[in-house]
Order: sequence, then structure tokens, then C-alpha cells
Amino acid sequence: MIRGRRLSFAFVVLVFSITVAAFIPALQGQFLNWDDGLLFTKNLDYRGLGPAQLRWMFTTTLNGHYIPLTWLTLGLNYILGGMNPWGYHLLSLLLHATNAVLFYLVARRLLAAALNRSAGGTVPGPDDLVGGLGSVDAGALVAALVFAIHPQRVESVAWITERGTLLCGALYLTAVLTYLRAAEATSTLRWRWWGLLSLAAFAAALLAKGIAVSLPVTLLILDVYPLRRWHGRWRSTLAEKVPYAVVALAGATLVLFARTRGAQWSGLADYGLDARIAFAGYSFWFYPSRMAWPLGLSPLYEVPIHPGLWQWRSLGPLLGLTAATAVLVLLRRRFPGGLAAWAHSAAAVAPVSGIVHTGNQLVSDRYSYLAQLGFAAVAGYGVTWALRRRRQGHLSPGVSVVAAVGITLVLAALAVSTWGQNGIWHDSESLWRWATEQDPECAICHGALGEGILYGAGGGPARLDESELSVRRAIALRPNLPVPHFTLGTILLMRGRYGEAEASAKIYMELAPGQAQGPARLALIYLVQDRPTEAVQWLRRARQLGARAPAPGRALLPDRLEPGSDPDFGEAMRLLGDDPEDLTHLGQALVQHGKEDRAVPPLQRAVALAPDAPSPRFWLIRAYNATGQQDLARKELATLRRLDPVAADLLPVR
Repeated sequence: MIRGRRLSFAFVVLVFSITVAAFIPALQGQFLNWDDGLLFTKNLDYRGLGPAQLRWMFTTTLNGHYIPLTWLTLGLNYILGGMNPWGYHLLSLLLHATNAVLFYLVARRLLAAALNRSAGGTVPGPDDLVGGLGSVDAGALVAALVFAIHPQRVESVAWITERGTLLCGALYLTAVLTYLRAAEATSTLRWRWWGLLSLAAFAAALLAKGIAVSLPVTLLILDVYPLRRWHGRWRSTLAEKVPYAVVALAGATLVLFARTRGAQWSGLADYGLDARIAFAGYSFWFYPSRMAWPLGLSPLYEVPIHPGLWQWRSLGPLLGLTAATAVLVLLRRRFPGGLAAWAHSAAAVAPVSGIVHTGNQLVSDRYSYLAQLGFAAVAGYGVTWALRRRRQGHLSPGVSVVAAVGITLVLAALAVSTWGQNGIWHDSESLWRWATEQDPECAICHGALGEGILYGAGGGPARLDESELSVRRAIALRPNLPVPHFTLGTILLMRGRYGEAEASAKIYMELAPGQAQGPARLALIYLVQDRPTEAVQWLRRARQLGARAPAPGRALLPDRLEPGSDPDFGEAMRLLGDDPEDLTHLGQALVQHGKEDRAVPPLQRAVALAPDAPSPRFWLIRAYNATGQQDLARKELATLRRLDPVAADLLPVR
């Protein structure tokens, strides 16, 4: 027994270490133009754990999610490391490695249960399994690694916005693990103790992210197989799930409330019933198929422009789904684990399958985090079964060696693919370049690429050309997408084509009339043209639509951008407030049009607000250099070399 526990501890350390090693490149990632701006770089409300921040965390539905426990971890990140993305990535990586360990412990119990039951035993606990202990540990090790270092995990680990999935996953796995302990209990008191812990972990998981809502269904699946608690006691087994169902109902209510307040539901006029069925079929097929063949992963799988049930893109997955389900049902007695994993995947995906739809995505890799746990466990069972057969003399040494080499190669391939996938998520430009290569018809991907090029440091005429080309491609594909028009207006502002920039900003405001950034960007266009009176009017409109006002006690920009300037400039700068992106764009436009002296104040403010962002510092150095402030330019350049060495090498200051 002691030897077995030492082996399990060694495997725990191995799982944690390999998981961390596979995701090391994620630590170098930046904040991305994929919700990170809305949630972090422009969001002052979460920064800390004081009364004001806690009140906001437990009441906000920002971006359509109610995730107070996740916000607590992000507030802690800010306290410990400010806005340095490295600290956010580190905590995400540690959470994921912890989840790998938790799943190892879960898989160990599930495999022990399956092994004992298949042998006619009655005890599911791994600590009571003597003859098959080594095979169970080895199977659980493989299951944990297949889950942890699969390339589809990269989106959840390398994207700071996805912290909720990781925290939810930790609490979800804790709920499953404590439920398994309860199922092993031989006394009512032990059942209640472990059962209450499981229920509490489930409730906490829902407060981290609502994707855990399907857990009661998964627990019922586990009761059927491998625990086999359903036969002969289905009434009591169902009764045990009543508290879970109540918590799930409360969690679902919170999810619907948050989505209604913070996101927009797709109506039947947008996607009819046949399209919804096509979405669901594609979703249920996508996650198992990508588990087996994880190529062509993308940050966005865009909904087709004209979705329909009878298109091959929809019909093929539906046929595959039907065939796979039929085969697994027919093989349910010989391969019950396959059907259990398939049913768990469907249950986990159902809330985001597209029957009820929001957003522009068809499927998302992040939703595979919980959905693929069952398939990873099946892979682990294959190892356990093979080792047991080898011990019984049913597998020859040659076959065993080939199988071991094959498993090792598969895990190595997953690790290498994951390592490379982390590099894709390093920054916005590399992310969206990859996405447009995977789907050249993805309009949002082209728009985001143009935005990423524009907002990256080191902009010049060639970069503006490339950015504009991407954005115009997005508009050509989907003219009614608002954001590409907004980005195009900014590009045209940088080019000095003010009339066209104004027209693009107004198109954006027509397509997204409730967004404050439209009037704010139009105001920037007027400010660069020395039209501060009009800029003030639009900035006031932006305030009415909910743009953040300057925080009390913060130092404001100078009242005038230059001696003798119009007094309205001071008011415009005050209303512009604390948005580093707007301040950077204003400074960049002024620098590119030879007004470097006027660009210094907004760029200084942008750097103060976003000290870890390379772009405002890059343009501030150019402004300092042009205005003869070489000492200040060198000081800022030293910092930029740490943040973005490539951008620093583009500057003439030495």
C-alpha cells in the first residue's frame, strides 16, 4: 500500500511538471484584442480587492458573464503584479496544472471502479485495489496527460480572458472527486460529509463560470458507468441529485440573466430552426472529432454567412454524429466507457451547442475543457486494460513494447503541438494571422488582424497598408459588422484622410448606436483637425453612452495642447479621460502628421495608464526624439526594450 501511494505521488508530480513544461511559452503572452481590452486593459473596476472592487465583482455582468469568483482571482493578480500579463498567465498555468492533477485523481478512481466491476468485484476505491494498482495509476497518468497537454487546452490557458474556465474546471473536478468519495462511503455520515463538499464545490464552480451547469447529468452518467450504482437503486440515486439540480437551476438562472444583460441573443430571424439544428449537430460532433484530430485549431470558428441544415458543412457532422452514436449504443455492453464519454461530452456541450445562440462563433475550443474529460479517461482505460492483459499473459512482449512506444509518441506529439500553439497565442497579430490562414473567409478574423497590426508598436506606411487591407477584406465579407468600420476609421485618421475617417466612424455609430467608442473616436478625428468644439460635443455624447469619466483624484492632461490653443482643448482632454487606447491613437496621429509637441501630453498619460503596453511608449519615444528631448527618449527606450525588443529596434534613438 505504501509503495502504491509513493507511485501515485510520483505520478502526481510528473503530471504537474509535464503540464507546466508544455505551456511554458504561454508565460510570454500579451493581452490580446479579443476581449482582453474590455475586461482588463480598459477596465479599472476589477483592479484590487477593496470594498468597491468586491461590490463590482459580485454585481457585474460584464461581457454577458456572472463570474465573481473568477474576478477575485484576477483582482489578486492585479494586487500582486499590476498589469503585467506575465503574472496573469502564471496563475492560469498553475490552475491548469492543478486541474491536471485533480483529473489524475478522478481518473484513478474511475479506472479502479471500471477494473473492479469488470472483474466482478464490488469495491471501486483505488486504495483497495491490490492486483491492478500499477495499471490503474499508469492509466490515470495517461488520461491526465491526454487531457492536460492536448492543443485544445491552449485557448483556455494562454488567453487571459479564459481564467473562468480554468477556475471552474478546478471546482468542477473537485465536485466530481468528492462525489466519488461519497459514492464509496459505507456510512450515512461519510456520505453526507463528502456529498456536502461536492455540492459546495459545484455551487462555487457555477460562480466561476456557468459552463459547469451540466454536472448533475454527468454524475448520473457516472452512476450508470463505471460506478454501476443505477441498477437496483435508481430511485435513491435520482434523489441524491435533487440538491444538485436545485443548484444547477439557480446557476442557469444566473447565466441567462447575465447573458441577457451583457450580450445579445440571436433571434429566429437571424438563424431559423434548421440553422439551430445544424449548429447543435456540428457542436456535438466537433469536440470528439477534434479530440482525435486536433489540426487547424482557431480562436474563432465563425458562423457561416448563410447557415443551413442541408449544407455539407452541417450535414456531414450530423451524419457522423448519428453513425457514431448508433455504433456506441450497439457496443454499450462491450464498450460502456465509450458511450459514457460520448454522453458526457453531449451533456457538457449542450448549453453552448447553438440551440440558444449568442455571439458570432459556431463552436469554441474553450468549451472542450470539460467536454473532453470522458474521452481522456477512455484513453487511460485503454492503457489500464492493456497492462492488465499483459500481466495475465494475453499480450506478447513485442506488442506491449509497440503499444508503449505508440502511446509515448502520441503524448510527445500532443506536447509539441501544444508548445507551438502557445506561440500562436503570443500576441494579437500572430493569433489572427493564424486564424485567417485557417479560414480565409472569416470576416471577424480579418478585422481583428487589421486591428492587431494597427495597434501593434512600430507602425508605418507599410503597416497601415496591411492593416487597411485586412479591415477592408472584413468589410467586403460582412458589411454589417460594426468593428471593422471603427478600425478603418482609425486607420484613415492615421493617414490624414479625415473626411473618409469621419464617414467610417459614422457608419460604425449607425451599426452600433449604443457603443460609446464611436462618438469618442469621432471626437479624436476632430481633435487632430483642430476642431475641439465639435470634439467636446461628441465626447459628451460618449459620456452619456457610458464611457468612463476621469477617475477622481487623477492628474489630468494639461488644459491646452500648446500655448495659445483653443480653451476647448482642455475640456476635450478632460472628457477624453482614462482610456489609454484613445490617448495613444491621438498621440500617434499627431506624431504622424508632424505635431509631435502636441502629441507628448496624451502619450505621457497613455504610458502612465498602461505602463506595460509597448505601443504608447513607442510613440512617446518618437515624440520625444522629434522635440529634442533625447534624455527622456533614451529612458523610455530602455523600458521599451524590455517590453518589446522588436519595436525598440525600429527606433533611431541609441
